[in-house]
Amino acid sequence: MVEIVTDWRDLPDRLKGAAVAIGAFDGVHRGHQAVIATAREAARALGAPLAVVSFDPHPRRWFQPDAAPFRLMTPAQMARALEPLGVDRLYHLPFDADMAAMSDEAFARDVLGAGLGIRHAAVGFDFTYGKGRTGSPEGLRRQGETLGYTVSVADRVDDPHGLKLSSSAVREAVRAGDMARAAAILGRPFAIEGEVVHGDKRGRTIGVPTANVRLGDYMRPAFGIYATRTRLADGRVIDGVASLGLRPMFALDEPLLEIWLFDFDEDLYGQTVETELVAFLRGEETFADLDALKVQIDADAEAARVALRLAPS
Repeated sequence: MVEIVTDWRDLPDRLKGAAVAIGAFDGVHRGHQAVIATAREAARALGAPLAVVSFDPHPRRWFQPDAAPFRLMTPAQMARALEPLGVDRLYHLPFDADMAAMSDEAFARDVLGAGLGIRHAAVGFDFTYGKGRTGSPEGLRRQGETLGYTVSVADRVDDPHGLKLSSSAVREAVRAGDMARAAAILGRPFAIEGEVVHGDKRGRTIGVPTANVRLGDYMRPAFGIYATRTRLADGRVIDGVASLGLRPMFALDEPLLEIWLFDFDEDLYGQTVETELVAFLRGEETFADLDALKVQIDADAEAARVALRLAPS
């Protein structure tokens, strides 16, 4: 399990001395994984722990507090995505007023050097840091020479099929409902994690009880119906079909993910679940009455079962 550290100040020696990959890593997509692989090579050569340095909130949220929701994952999802990559530790550092005001020299010296005591830093070819984004990979390499750690720079990774491997490309795909493209960039399906909350229980009246999850700061995928796989708190994975959006027949104030888990009838209220949006089936629609809606839900459920049979497990 990846150990999560939430500050860089006053750390004990046992939490220092890692080879780190540095970046926002929102999505931990295949481009991010290349940077982490570079850090992993250094960790093995040095006999050091492998760690990732990321930030909370995302720097974009700090500088654009009124920006539309854009996050691709929660900190818990990030930690789980890092575990199969061999990462031992996630430094999920607070991006606060002090961090935002730091010069590139101060970040390299105070956070990476004195605070985390790193032995190596791996960054992407387009990495910037420090107030005004004045720091560059080459600048970090020079600063590291003075401060006692080495620096490597991961080259841009190109997909053989022409996919752009970036968080913005994932967002574009998810916004368009192209879940196959999003999964190809991420290396796994896009998933939303959250607590199951009470809804209006209307679905129970037509035999379709749903687990409802608020989207929070997640970016908004295409509104509509999805084939899904949901991981429960106990680790079970349940196939299903979900409506994501504002539900035009019974309007909501904010988008909601409403998941109908197949062949499942247990109380999930208050539990945290993670739902993969495996395939987009159709957009939101309005129906003449509940009977017509129920007919369509049954058709959606069958379409979801087919899509899930065809999708990678």
